[in-house]
Amino acid sequence: MRRKRGRRGGNRHMPHGSKQGPNGQKNPSRPPSTSQTQSGRHSAAKAGSGPRADNRNYAAVDLGTNNCRLLIARPSGVGFEVVDAFSRIVRLGEGLGTSQHLAEEAMDRAVAALRICASKMRRRNVARARVVTTQACRHADNSDIFMRRVARETGLDMEVLSPEEEARLAVIGCAPLLDRSASKALVFDIGGGSTELVWLDMTANGPRGEPEPLAWASLPVGVVTLADRYDGRTVNRAGYESMVAEVKALLADRPWTEELDAELAAATESGDIHPARHVRHRHHHRGHSPGPAAL
Repeated sequence: MRRKRGRRGGNRHMPHGSKQGPNGQKNPSRPPSTSQTQSGRHSAAKAGSGPRADNRNYAAVDLGTNNCRLLIARPSGVGFEVVDAFSRIVRLGEGLGTSQHLAEEAMDRAVAALRICASKMRRRNVARARVVTTQACRHADNSDIFMRRVARETGLDMEVLSPEEEARLAVIGCAPLLDRSASKALVFDIGGGSTELVWLDMTANGPRGEPEPLAWASLPVGVVTLADRYDGRTVNRAGYESMVAEVKALLADRPWTEELDAELAAATESGDIHPARHVRHRHHHRGHSPGPAAL
C-alpha cells in the first residue's frame, strides 16, 4: 500500500484495522476499541479516581488537514449522549500542496487548538480517548517533530491513521445514513488533504453491522491541497478545469477490477445506488460526529 509523498492508494479489500506511527511505519494491529484501555492516549485517562463505570466520558479528537475537532460523549441507552464538543479551522496542511513540510504557523495553530481539546478532556474527566491525525501527518516529512511537540505541550499522544483505517471509519460513520433499500452505495469522504472513496455492498454486513466494502481508493487531494496548488481565493474556469483534470487522472487508475467498475456503472445507470458524501472541512455543530475519529 503506497501512502506517502502524495501517492494514491487503493485495494479491493479493506482491512478492519490498521495503524501508523509517527515515522510512517505501518502497525497491522487493529486499533483498540473504546472498551479497551488506551494507554498513552491522554493523561486524564490515567489520573484520578474517575467517574462511575456506568457514567464514563469518552473522547475523540480528529486533527485533520484543515480542521481540529473534539467530541466528548457518554453511553446513553444504545448510543451516546454528547456532553461537549469543539471545532476550529487550523489548516495544518497549509502549503503541503506545494511542499513536504508542515509550516511553523500551521503547527502553532494546531497545537493551540489541541490545548483546548486537552483542557476540555481534563475538565470532563475523560476515561478513554482516541486522538488521530490524517493526511497532513502522513505526507509531511517533519510530522514526527510536530507530534513530539504535541505530546510535550498538550499531553496528547496522536495516532496517524492509515488510508485504509480512514476509509473504514468513514464507512462506519456514514452507515446509519445509508438507504438500505439500495443494493450498493458509494461513500465519498472529502477532507482537507485526502479523499477516500468506498464502494459498498448494502446486502452484506461487516463486524459492526455496516455495509461490506467491495473496493476503496484514497486520493491525495482535498480542499486544502487543491487550494494551495490552484489559488483557491481566485478560482477561474481554467483553474477549475485543471483541478477536475487532476482528480480525473487519479481516478483513471482505479484500484478495483473491471468487473466491479462495470457493476458501479450499471448501478449508477439504474439508480440502484446511494451516494453518500462526508465533507470533513466544514464546521460540525454541537452533537454531531467529529468525523472519522468518532466513537
